[in-house]
Amino acid sequence: MRKNLFVAMTLATLLSGHATAVAEDLTGTLKKVKELGYITLGHREASVPFSYIDDKQQPVGFAMDICAKIVDAVKRELNLDKIEVKYTPVTASTRIPLLANGTIDLECGNTTNNAERQRQVWYTNTHFLTASRYLSKVESNIGAIGDLKGKTVVSAAGSTNIKQALEFNAALKLEMTIIPAKDHGEAFLMVETGRAVAYIMDDIVLAGLIAISRDPKAYVISKDAFSAEEPYGIMLRKDDAAFKTIVDTATATHYESPEGAALYAKWFTQPIPPKGVNLNIPMSLAIKRAFEKPTDSPDPTAN
Repeated sequence: MRKNLFVAMTLATLLSGHATAVAEDLTGTLKKVKELGYITLGHREASVPFSYIDDKQQPVGFAMDICAKIVDAVKRELNLDKIEVKYTPVTASTRIPLLANGTIDLECGNTTNNAERQRQVWYTNTHFLTASRYLSKVESNIGAIGDLKGKTVVSAAGSTNIKQALEFNAALKLEMTIIPAKDHGEAFLMVETGRAVAYIMDDIVLAGLIAISRDPKAYVISKDAFSAEEPYGIMLRKDDAAFKTIVDTATATHYESPEGAALYAKWFTQPIPPKGVNLNIPMSLAIKRAFEKPTDSPDPTAN
């Protein structure tokens, strides 16, 4: 009896010691999640269909579903029955600072992956590619970037789009007045109410804004672009190698499987909440390549 008790106690001690050692080996985000029991996702409020608030005031979208796959992978890695998921709204201006200071652990949205930003944050595999264009009212007859000369336009503060607009403004001497907006909702409202003739932003985001607007037929997206196609990626903290390995594996496995194409179809070629609109944007060849050969490269030609 005493021998069996001794064996049981010894085994329990060994298992406890192993668990402690495993916990001590964890670093960065994985250690934080293990200790606190929750992970915090940063989300956008109007980035349809990537990350936005639905009619139930819940964050939903293509990027939110991808982040859910990552959370599942973290839960398996940490051998946890449950991980609480907390949500924090972010904007183009706040997303990188909130990630860097630990307020959020993943940024689930439509953030462009470029070399400049990779000096501050890391990205996981590309989930979309888009170009920077502008939205305007059909009645404004803005047919080309040159037609914006002397006009008031708006773009999101802290975005690559506003930087590109400023560069075009100087290079082409367009003399545009460029107003920085807090978020997509504010920017679209400025065009809707006539305070700006155009909103310069990623074309897919513009398509989402038009789809959920009061009168979608009143708006048009330019053929002219302020950039070549650029990749989107889920952001995570820089220099967190163990966490990035899990994130990259989870996203790559998902994109390469039939579930990747199915998830894309759910948000881009089928009715989405809250109004049941269909963006009707089939997967492009570039996005198909990105899913077939996942990469976190900021170079669009790598996809």
